[in-house]
Amino acid sequence: MNSRVLSCEAAAPQGHGSEPPSAWVRRWSPWVPTGASVLDVACGLGRHTRWFLARGHPVCAVDRSAAAIDAVRGLVTDGAGDRLETRVADLETGPWPLAGRRFDAVIVTNYLWRPLLPTIVGSVADSGVLIYETFAVGNETVGRPARAEFLLQPGELIAACAGLRVLAYEDGYLDDPPRFVQRIAAIRAGPGDAWPRLPLGR
Repeated sequence: MNSRVLSCEAAAPQGHGSEPPSAWVRRWSPWVPTGASVLDVACGLGRHTRWFLARGHPVCAVDRSAAAIDAVRGLVTDGAGDRLETRVADLETGPWPLAGRRFDAVIVTNYLWRPLLPTIVGSVADSGVLIYETFAVGNETVGRPARAEFLLQPGELIAACAGLRVLAYEDGYLDDPPRFVQRIAAIRAGPGDAWPRLPLGR
């Protein structure tokens, strides 16, 4: 299967990034310790960069669009500028702009470029968390994106996270707007880490 990038502009209506943070990101962001470093991949206009900056985290925001990165820089208020790092980088055709660096949290939403999946997973530091949500097969029946190269196959995201401890994984349909997604929250156990006690539904 060909691997292609799903741009933020193609995946969402104009103004992407100004809407509220993903409910999935909000749900799992408490797993990001206070002051921990955050990487926002394909950040768009910065809805998740804004979310984590507001909570005191240093954030590195990466997007291929210079206009999007300019908008992200405009989010800086109240002395947060020293906690924001931005990179304009074409993640399809150029080198990974953060080679050798790892982050306490890696955030990805509405973005898929299959060759980058191992790099994204590898960017999670020991004891760090990956929070990832994007479109899945079935979305072609309700809207865009509809092309197979933009849609995760069943089980594809969880397979990409082999080596991480999965906290939660979902593959299904959401309303408002109608869409099919896969989403995962997973951690990389560090040396000496105790396994988290995750409450299960009864």
